Amino acid sequence: GGEVGYSGRRLLGYGELVIGKHDERMLSPYAHNRRRLVAEGEHVRGGQQIAELGRNESNQPVLHFEIRRDGQPVNPLNYLPRR
Repeated sequence: GGEVGYSGRRLLGYGELVIGKHDERMLSPYAHNRRRLVAEGEHVRGGQQIAELGRNESNQPVLHFEIRRDGQPVNPLNYLPRR
């Protein structure tokens, strides 16, 4: 969970983009969405749907997801719950 730090399409190359802000050091961008379901400043909980999955030119599902710590991408498996 956290706060929506950004919700828009102003960053070129990312399409419909939502960035979750978990604290001052941790961000999680979700790019290439079909539709954003949250607004900047909105508080969200873990597991809440924040966007609808996008599709590429071949009509295949696509999502770009990262976890960033201090502005640098890190391995998301270190932060996601185990299956």
